[in-house]
Amino acid sequence: MATLVLGAIGTLVGGPLGGAIGATLGRGLDSMIIGSPSREGPRLKELAVSTSSYGQPIPALYGKVRAPGTIIWATDLKEQRESSGGGKGKPKTTTYSYSISLAVALSSRPIDRIGRIWADGNLLRGRGGDLKTGGTLRAYTGHADQVPDPLMAADIGPQCPAYRGCAYVVFEDLALEDFGNRIPALSFEVFAGTAAHMVKEIAAQHGMESHRAAFPAVEGFVHEGGTPAAVLTLVDRLRPLAAVSRGGQFSLDGLATPIGEIPTLPPAIAWEEGDFGQEDGTALARSSAEGNRLTALRYYDPARDYQPGLQRADGTEPGAARAVLEFPGTFSATNARSLLAQAASREQQRGETLAWRMSEIDPALGPGSIVRARGLSGLWQITGWEWRERGVELELVRFILPNGANRTGDAGTAWAPRDRLAVGTSLRVFELPWDGNGASGSIQRFAAIGAPTGRWSGAALYELAGNALVPLTESGPVRAVSGSLVVSLGASPGLRFDRSASMQVALEDHEAELEPATPNAIARGANRLLVGSEIVQFAQAEPVGDGVWELTGLLRGRGGTEIEALAGHLPGTLVTLLDDRLVELPATLALGEGSELAAIGSADPDPVVATLENGGRTRRPLFPVQPRVLATPEGGLILTWTRRARGGWSWLDEVEQPLVEQAEAYEVGLGDPDKPQRLWATPAPHLQLAPAEIAALSLLHPGQSLWVRQKGSFALSAPLHLTHIPASS
Repeated sequence: MATLVLGAIGTLVGGPLGGAIGATLGRGLDSMIIGSPSREGPRLKELAVSTSSYGQPIPALYGKVRAPGTIIWATDLKEQRESSGGGKGKPKTTTYSYSISLAVALSSRPIDRIGRIWADGNLLRGRGGDLKTGGTLRAYTGHADQVPDPLMAADIGPQCPAYRGCAYVVFEDLALEDFGNRIPALSFEVFAGTAAHMVKEIAAQHGMESHRAAFPAVEGFVHEGGTPAAVLTLVDRLRPLAAVSRGGQFSLDGLATPIGEIPTLPPAIAWEEGDFGQEDGTALARSSAEGNRLTALRYYDPARDYQPGLQRADGTEPGAARAVLEFPGTFSATNARSLLAQAASREQQRGETLAWRMSEIDPALGPGSIVRARGLSGLWQITGWEWRERGVELELVRFILPNGANRTGDAGTAWAPRDRLAVGTSLRVFELPWDGNGASGSIQRFAAIGAPTGRWSGAALYELAGNALVPLTESGPVRAVSGSLVVSLGASPGLRFDRSASMQVALEDHEAELEPATPNAIARGANRLLVGSEIVQFAQAEPVGDGVWELTGLLRGRGGTEIEALAGHLPGTLVTLLDDRLVELPATLALGEGSELAAIGSADPDPVVATLENGGRTRRPLFPVQPRVLATPEGGLILTWTRRARGGWSWLDEVEQPLVEQAEAYEVGLGDPDKPQRLWATPAPHLQLAPAEIAALSLLHPGQSLWVRQKGSFALSAPLHLTHIPASS
């Protein structure tokens, strides 16, 4: 039984989610239906989905982070059914696909925008904002003017909330085919201002001011809604903070580094009660906190798609007890390592503490101040004070300037899905000369379906019948190798292997490659290119850059395209590699001159239309070769030529090529081949014109061309020029 399991969207905020959670749809095969008139693909039996738990906290996001979000609304799965086949004894196949609409809450405070989206660890939305699968996406930033989503409002009704103050996204008809027809585990790249002032904002939410508490090293932070004490204590491990009471107002300050002249504490005083410190009014203590000393920091690294990063403090021995700080923030590797080094240094310093009692306190001194103590070396930092009946007691820790605390960190390497923009489909449709395989009357038409560099998953091919699209086939994700000439390709007589000749081709897919071939491989048909209407083979291929290739060792005019070789080609002429990546069209497809086909891919806003090139080329005879003209003593002409045969691309030891037409026949014409002034028919490769006939032609048509065409079973060949009619004397 097919099942659907909703991927759990956890409350752990920050890094990427693990592998997909859910059931995999099995594809069973029942031997009883093999050969039956219909088949069905996998189909879900239960279309309901689960939603999030009530009361699940929605975090507040600061800066740039990667967060999983929380589902707050979802529809049931929508099922689409598609049938194909079923004609001429073929089984009818029914396939099912599914989509869903859902809303995912991201942040309990407004954000600026969302960036990339991951689904099961793969990119669902790229940096360019393109959705990698079917469906639409709407993002709501959580500001005060936010309105309800129309799709949610249509489902919930007038009471649908606008979720002001809460940032969320809505997927409409999200295609689930790529995720096993289940909701994938989602995570979102969120940009929510700057995280440097998050301490100030969190403090303000709880009625506290803050001074000098900026945290410039942090690029992102996730506040999961804990108590301010818990959040700020966590921040304090990396960014020291001090709580200060000023004039009845509680404030949060960042511990300052010494600037200018460092003050010296007033002399300590002794109290007769003896309940405090030494007789001189001080108490110096040293303790070791090695067992709890911070030795590692776990964070999220934007250079690794926000995957968890780990930095270790210098001098950490393998196997030693470690205190790892799990920080829900985003840092660069260098900043993370530097913060860890500074934190480890501070914790080591705090192993030496000092108590100092005075009769009064200097108003300029307070928690965070850096001072000197009479009679003691080095610097000290005030961490707290307490008023007593007869004065004040200061609490201080040893302060060492963080020289050398900055470290260069290594983010390491991590697998990250390629962010490829979806690209549109390219289409070229053409007919090729018969290759000698199969029936000589079968038509060989092909579609070159491809795309430029980028994300492309194939396209559906259609025949244009009026305004209707008649489905033909699908290309699959394999791209045909196509491009265009960079520079002009000059004329060539063809039929000769020219090692010095070259051509430059710019491939539309820069990741495509062309391979060299040996002369033997070329003789067997390797490395064939359709350049315009000419077939060209090449021996060597060298990349030039930016998808441009230099091709050398050319064999021109292949497959009976010598006429096209003689014409040459201009820059921009279409070029297509003739290999197994082409889509062969049904021979029964009724296409003629001007027929059009269309292709539609996922990124094509409109059908991509191409007109059939070289229609009728498969069944068109090759034009004769080797024209010979002999003048008789009486003034007549004997015209001869040599026949060729379609599909006969090799010379078989002086054996004449077999005739692939129903009968051998030729027509000899005078003047324009499209509007001949005279025609002669002959069943053999020769024709004799009598002297009187030549005399009459010389008088009426001086200088006109005589040519010959082979008459095939389905078409006429191109004309071969034989001679010109002489002028009458």
